[in-house]
Amino acid sequence: MLPTAELEYDLPPDRIATVPAEPRDSARLMVVRRGSGEILEHTTVRELPRLLRAGDLMVMNATKVLPARFIGRRADTGGGAEGLYLGMDPLGGGSTDRWIVLVKGKKLRPGIEIELSDDHGQPSGTRLRLIERAPEEGGAWRVEVVGEGLGGGPEVVLERLGRTPLPPYILKAREKGEVKVDDRYDRERYQTTYAQAAGSVAAPTAGLHLTPELLASLVAAGVSHETVTLHVGAGTFKNVETEFVEQHQMHTERCLMPRAAAAAIARTRGGGGSRVGRVICIGTTAARTVETYGMAADGDLVGHERVHPGDWTDTRILITPGHRWRWMDGLLTNFHLPRSTLLAMCGALFDGGVGTLKSIYAEAIRERYRFFSYGDAMLILP
Repeated sequence: MLPTAELEYDLPPDRIATVPAEPRDSARLMVVRRGSGEILEHTTVRELPRLLRAGDLMVMNATKVLPARFIGRRADTGGGAEGLYLGMDPLGGGSTDRWIVLVKGKKLRPGIEIELSDDHGQPSGTRLRLIERAPEEGGAWRVEVVGEGLGGGPEVVLERLGRTPLPPYILKAREKGEVKVDDRYDRERYQTTYAQAAGSVAAPTAGLHLTPELLASLVAAGVSHETVTLHVGAGTFKNVETEFVEQHQMHTERCLMPRAAAAAIARTRGGGGSRVGRVICIGTTAARTVETYGMAADGDLVGHERVHPGDWTDTRILITPGHRWRWMDGLLTNFHLPRSTLLAMCGALFDGGVGTLKSIYAEAIRERYRFFSYGDAMLILP
């Protein structure tokens, strides 16, 4: 069992990135040896074609981030309100106008309406009517969308009225540092260049560093890539509050591994013959997807006995030190929050567990790497 206290570390506030590196692939990159944790070099993401080998396979998460954050005013008090779209209401009978949302506010009750604001802060005519709490969603609300501008489902409404769902720590760091950024910039930069399937309320941030030109250079170097999909939920930011990490109630996320991706992984890993290369996941969400299907294939994932590549499934896997990696060999990942399941997951790649990972993070702090969603990256290679 891993004590949650082991996931704590001190980070100077100025190490939290409030804006991404420009251009994308200029982000700094720390290259680390899987197992030992040896730091091999400090470079940039642009050097990936040199760092990877012909025959390697990159697996990337092609989810698309929705502009899921909304701002508005309460109809009963006139006070400001804001929140986050989480998904359609499973009890809504298939209606695209029944949502699950997180809402900030005091004395909320059924029947209250929130008028959503447009890009200029003006009333849009579209309102959220609170129906009831959704306890299975951590205290979120079931709401009905009413008023003007409906039709086309949540993606259409949010495209018109939503904001980029940046993590709260970026918004707070910007406010403290008086950093002002237009939402149109965040909409473009808090999104991978290969995003396809809309459904996430947070970005698969390691993929933010990749450009079409860099991917073309990798292909020219003999490194192939495949995409999977995991729709990132708000639970990815939830701190571990239990005494031991393994006691943490893991959030559920929808994911899909296409048959083509599974076949490419099998070819890369040998598939009964000699190994061709290494499977490098781009980000922890791609890694969770790959390991979900790998564990299901091995019969090691309860409730997933009939899940195969090509089938959508829900994953709640929690990866901690001691995990036996099935299909993933290496990982490109950003530097993660204290007390997060992502920190525990990355620690599982080292013989010394989270202790080794924290020593790597200490070096990153000394070298002034930028942390979290808009920050720099680490490449963990076998």
